[in-house]
Amino acid sequence: MPELPEVEAARRAIEENCLGKKIKRAIIANDSKVIEGVSSLDFESALLGKTIVSAHRKGKNLWLHLDSPPFPSFQFGMAGAIYIKGVAVTKYKRSAVKDNDEWPSKYSKFFVELDDGLELSFTDKRRFARVRLLKDPTSVPPISELGPDALFEPMTINEFTDSLSKKKIGIKALLLDQSYISGIGNWIADEVLYQARIHPLQICSSLSKENCATLHNCIKEVIEKAVEVGADSSQFPSNWIFHSREKKPGKAFVDGKKIDFINAGGRTSAYVPDLQKLSGTVATKAAGKPRKQASKKKGGDEAEDNVDDEDGVGDEPTNEEEESTKITKPKKGGNPRGRGKKPPMKRKAKESDDDDDDDDDDSGGNNDVSSEEDDEDPTEKGRKVKTNTSNKQAKTVKTSKRAVSSQDGKKPKRAK
Repeated sequence: MPELPEVEAARRAIEENCLGKKIKRAIIANDSKVIEGVSSLDFESALLGKTIVSAHRKGKNLWLHLDSPPFPSFQFGMAGAIYIKGVAVTKYKRSAVKDNDEWPSKYSKFFVELDDGLELSFTDKRRFARVRLLKDPTSVPPISELGPDALFEPMTINEFTDSLSKKKIGIKALLLDQSYISGIGNWIADEVLYQARIHPLQICSSLSKENCATLHNCIKEVIEKAVEVGADSSQFPSNWIFHSREKKPGKAFVDGKKIDFINAGGRTSAYVPDLQKLSGTVATKAAGKPRKQASKKKGGDEAEDNVDDEDGVGDEPTNEEEESTKITKPKKGGNPRGRGKKPPMKRKAKESDDDDDDDDDDSGGNNDVSSEEDDEDPTEKGRKVKTNTSNKQAKTVKTSKRAVSSQDGKKPKRAK
């Protein structure tokens, strides 16, 4: 998914190609899930005739400053991407738009044509992005709730070390918290912790000053390098764990060392056990057992990132799970016998409308139902079985009576 380097690459592309140009045509998708708080017609009319003055970014959010408010703001979600026709902008797997696809893409949510003919589009196949029209994007969530930007507003080593000494949570969970530092997502967190040789579950307050200084430097180096190459992952250093973090367990190695996968900060996390070891009392409390990566058959590329959309404030940490489970999670009381009844066809049709959003569905079908049965008192279960068996014959007799009655054209009388 897009993290700080990918969004920064988009900002720079806009800055280099679109500033000082007037919007002469605008097409905003009629998609209230992505286009938030304003109709597509009102959005379009607010853009027409406006000049793009500058492009700004904080964390994983980008907004355009026009010659007068309101301003369009983009929260990239899992697959949001900026495209400029005829201009190379960094691409990533989930953006889903190829050079030979139709233009603007059928996944375009925001499209403008500028007065010199240049065309810009924001696309989102998976529909977890948010596009807003705001008078001041920095004064309202999600941007107002973000911590300092990891690239533009880095903490000093002393500030970083002091803040970590007061945190009693795992280091990866903290790095993913956008209210602490904005812009670091799953792949950057894994990379900086690997480079710093720190276990993802290590409690922040247990880190030595040397650990903190090393991590501070790794965050700076990794982000600056990724931004320098325009977030083109093919140009990332060969010794980065990034290149192997999506491989299957047992087949993932970096510099000859085995990569394992655990859950840290609510995300599947790649780390090297030989180099990233837990220390102190946390080593006995957090076993950090490796677990299998999410199957790529279900979630496609980067399936392991499907646990969350993004991390922390401003990037919907759990909304993707919520969106997928809303579709497939059965209501309590439905299918009470837990026999695995299939969901209605209408529900399936709704899934297809979300353009492959069902790839993120990790709900267990009838999990709620089975859990209710598991919690049921065993004695009560036995009574129910006996009752069902003894009443079976009575039900058969009633059914045959109803059949005879219906043949005579008469409604069966209710038993009093």
